[in-house]
Amino acid sequence: MHRAFTYLSRVMAILGGAMLSIVIGLTVYGVLMRMLDRLFHWMVDAQILAGLGQWMIDAGVGPLLGTFELIEAGIGFVVFAFLPICQITGGHATVDIFTSAMSEGTNRVLRAVTEVIFAAVLILIAVQLYGGMMTKFNSGQTTLELQLPVWYSYAIGLVGAALAAIVSSYLAIVRVIETITKRTILPAELGAEH
Repeated sequence: MHRAFTYLSRVMAILGGAMLSIVIGLTVYGVLMRMLDRLFHWMVDAQILAGLGQWMIDAGVGPLLGTFELIEAGIGFVVFAFLPICQITGGHATVDIFTSAMSEGTNRVLRAVTEVIFAAVLILIAVQLYGGMMTKFNSGQTTLELQLPVWYSYAIGLVGAALAAIVSSYLAIVRVIETITKRTILPAELGAEH
C-alpha cells in the first residue's frame, strides 16, 4: 500500500511540476507581451518606426486574454499537487532540538500525534475545497475574461487535496498502529532529507 501511495504522490508531484512550468511560461509570456504592446504603442505615438509598431499591433502582438485567470487556476493545482509527496516522504520542516533527546517511544507518540493532526487538517481542507467547488458549481459563476466556470479551478485543486488527505490518513493510521504495538512499520523519515 505504501508503494502505491508513493507512486500516486510522485505522479501528482510530476503533474504539479508540469503545471508550474506552464504557469511560469504564461507569466513570462504575459509580461513580455505587455512590454511589447507598450513599446509598439509608444512607437506609433512617438512616430518612431510607426509603420512597424502599427503592423505589430495589427498582427495581434499584445497581452493574451485571460492569462491571469489561467495562472490563478493553475497555481491552485500546483499548491495541492506537492502536498502528497511532501506528506508521504516526511518532507515537512521539522525542528529536532527537543525530540532528538527523547526516547524512541516518546518520538513514536509524537509522530502519531503529528500525523493525526496533519490528517485532520488536510481532510478539513479537502472538505472545505469540495464545499467551495459545489457552491461555485451551483452558482454558475464564470471567470470574467474567458468565461470558464469557476468551479474548474476548485476541482483541479481538489484532486491534490484529496490525495494529500488520503495519504495523510494512511500515515496517521500506520503511526497510531506503531504507537500501540510499539514496533516500527515505516521508517521515521521515510526518505526525506532534512
